Order: sequence, then C-alpha cells, then structure tokens
Amino acid sequence: MKRFWIFKGLKFLAFGALAIAGFGYLVMSLWNWVIPTVTGWHALTFAQALGLLVLSRVLFGGLRGHRGGLHWRHRMQHRWAEMSPEDRERLRKTLGRRHHCGPRGSGGPPFAQAG
Repeated sequence: MKRFWIFKGLKFLAFGALAIAGFGYLVMSLWNWVIPTVTGWHALTFAQALGLLVLSRVLFGGLRGHRGGLHWRHRMQHRWAEMSPEDRERLRKTLGRRHHCGPRGSGGPPFAQAG
C-alpha cells in the first residue's frame, strides 16, 4: 500500500514539472514571437520565461496560496442558514433570476452540493 502513495506522489510531481515547463515554454514562445517584433526588446531564454511566470504570480496573484478557496461554499451555506426567510427573498430579488440564487421552492441554501 505504501508503494501506491509513492507512485501517486511521483506522478503528481512529474505532472507538475511538465506543466511548469510547458507554461514556461509557452511564455517564452509567445514573448519571442510578439515582443521583439513590436517593441524591439530582446528575446527571452527559457529560464527568463520561468522567472517571468514567478514574477507575475508574485505581482498579480500574491503569495497567499489558496487558503479558503474551497471554503467559500461552506461560508455561504452558513450565512444562508442564519438568514431569515425575508432576507433570503430579498437576496433572491437583489441578485435576480439570471443568477439562479437558491433552489426554487425548497428554501435551501443557494450553493447546496449536488450528490
């Protein structure tokens, strides 16, 4: 059983390394195709493209990771459970029908998990 988890971890690491390399190659290719022609700047190496990916993550994505990324559903279910029926109806009207807020007729939370 222990071997199964080791192989699964190795597959995950290999896939992650391939994904990072693929994104790096994509950034390098797109940069070298567009930027030197348009601006006259020099072409990037693969290592510079990886550095550009890391820099863009720091500048635009932050270093906070994905804390709470999957917990928003639970927070919304908790908030929905604490709402009065009048507040629920007001929220439904505010968001409008096109957002499909809440299951119609059941009065349950709008983000109930299927299955």
